Amino acid sequence: MMHDRRMNIGFARVAAAVPQCRVADIDFNCEHILELWQRANAHSVSVIVFPELAVTGYTMRDLFLDHLLLDQSAKALAELAEAGKTLDTMAIVGIALRIGTGVFNCAAALHRGEILGITPKAYLPNYREFEETRWFRPGLEVPAGECAVIAGQSVPFGLDLIYQDITQPDLIVGVEICEDYWVHSPPSIAQISAGATVICNLSASNFVVGKAETRRLLAQAHSDRGKCAYIYVAAGPGESSTDLAFDADAFVCENGELLVESTRFSRSDQLIRTDVDLDLLIRERTSTNSFGDCSREVGQTFRIIPFESPRLQNIERPVEPHPFLPTDAASLATRCWEVFEIQSNALATRMKAIGKPKLVLGVSGGLDSTQAALVAAQALDLCGQEDADLICVTMPGLGTTDATKDNAQRLSELLGAQFQTISVADESRMILRAMGHPAADDTDSVETLIQRLRDKTELADVTVENVQARLRTLMLMSLANRVGGIVVGTGDLSEKALGWSTYAGDHIAMYDVNAGVPKTLIQFVIRWVANERVKLWSKGDPKTLREVLFSILDTPISPELLPAGVDGDIAQLTEDTIGPYELHDFFLFHFVRRGRRPSRILDLAMIAFAGRYDAPTLRTWMTLFIRRFFTFQFKRSCTADAPKVLTVALSPRGDWRMPSDAQCNQWLKDIDAWTPR
Repeated sequence: MMHDRRMNIGFARVAAAVPQCRVADIDFNCEHILELWQRANAHSVSVIVFPELAVTGYTMRDLFLDHLLLDQSAKALAELAEAGKTLDTMAIVGIALRIGTGVFNCAAALHRGEILGITPKAYLPNYREFEETRWFRPGLEVPAGECAVIAGQSVPFGLDLIYQDITQPDLIVGVEICEDYWVHSPPSIAQISAGATVICNLSASNFVVGKAETRRLLAQAHSDRGKCAYIYVAAGPGESSTDLAFDADAFVCENGELLVESTRFSRSDQLIRTDVDLDLLIRERTSTNSFGDCSREVGQTFRIIPFESPRLQNIERPVEPHPFLPTDAASLATRCWEVFEIQSNALATRMKAIGKPKLVLGVSGGLDSTQAALVAAQALDLCGQEDADLICVTMPGLGTTDATKDNAQRLSELLGAQFQTISVADESRMILRAMGHPAADDTDSVETLIQRLRDKTELADVTVENVQARLRTLMLMSLANRVGGIVVGTGDLSEKALGWSTYAGDHIAMYDVNAGVPKTLIQFVIRWVANERVKLWSKGDPKTLREVLFSILDTPISPELLPAGVDGDIAQLTEDTIGPYELHDFFLFHFVRRGRRPSRILDLAMIAFAGRYDAPTLRTWMTLFIRRFFTFQFKRSCTADAPKVLTVALSPRGDWRMPSDAQCNQWLKDIDAWTPR
């Protein structure tokens, strides 16, 4: 699918190639290198990385000192550069070069017919199966600012080279070779500190059992600490098997995540590619002040060599529609367990600090109060308190339906909690009548008020809704005072982002257990508890509890503040009013965690939700998200204590500090200017 060119600013396509190899057969090797380079160029790849010593093969041993072979290698490099003069992709190729009085294990950067630079291997292994100091000189001995003459051309040579795309300046490429990656202070640390966002590692790396996992561990950790992309490529089975074996391992990591990998032990040419998110990497660096502090301390200077890579016409990288949810079942189960443990342990810690408080919780039969009830039950277990120390209160109002009320009661009883029903309907009517609200004029009963709201829906305004929410909070707070307890809040992260709560109503609590969990994830945590945790609890009837939880999961999301229809149908469906939570969670993740502008988020949403939401729908809900996110910051500015659960959090004391009166005009203009394709 083709997308607007503007959309792709901020992404760069990179590739790793494992060509077929014949030891000492330079013509054969260069033929396969060129073919893969051309394939990468056809796919708008900015940088392609080949294995260490790919021109000759890594396992040549003493042939690396042969004058004929060294001369042919240098000649082949010049010819390879010339053959790629029409290619926009920069190729990083491994080669042995005689420079001065020594032979160096090098990585040559080739682009549009030129050899842009030569990076020597800094650290030469000479232990166990390795013996590189027998043939090569270490790159550490090359002075800064050095040049080498290759095929009559003076080329920058040394460990002080990085490459920058002149049309996409955030694409800055650093290079290191094999062993440089295994030492405790790799050369790429200085490259990253100087601005490199993509690190290329040319390896040969013979394979032994378990080594593939170690490679990924190192690269993922390095890309996470360095807020960079890391391209790793090792030699394939064509290398000599005299004493070693090679597995054609190649992969790309970004900011701690493995993006793509090769088919190990394949004997065919392989090209893997992916789009790295430069915007993400820059955001991570600018938002993590310690990254800049550490970079300043390194202090090495580099020669920056310009190149111009092809512009992307499309994004090949998948965009996850649910960024808070892992895509595989095992990881999702682990995530749900971690979320539940964070919530319940945080609440238990607060309880122990107070003493042995009872937990007072308003239950509605909806997702959020259900999750809070499950967390509260677990916290009581952790503190060694009785199940009955959880007091669940359902507070029917003007829109409460029988189904949600019944689920709330069944859930409470199955958890062993005390259960109370305290209606706020008549109190709401009296307050509305006392303040002269037209909906309550001359009403002498709740039934009269409900019928009037059904007949004259224009009277069912925000005042009618919010008086109920504030009465419920008043009731819970008063009950907590009476029993020596604390009110456990139920509002989730998605609602915090949208301001979907009543100020001084459900907006506030004494501890907010759900505030760090988005709506799309809460559903999965409840499902995980139903499938995994309830069978370990001794309380109640696990089978029936599981049935109740699944019934709650099937209930539409609603605040139930307006009267149901005469047939009992819920009058307010939250997602009809404020939009799908899956979209708002997508917007929230990319806006807060990734720092993306709205137009970029919309571009990504077009890919993530292709076939599900059209452009006008996405624009509508993105506009609503931005307006509400800015408008209701004042609610977040005085929110209750709550544990941070994910990498996105909105606590005014932690991750998100924003003025309550900030204007959103610039973001709305960006949405208006967005042109979808």
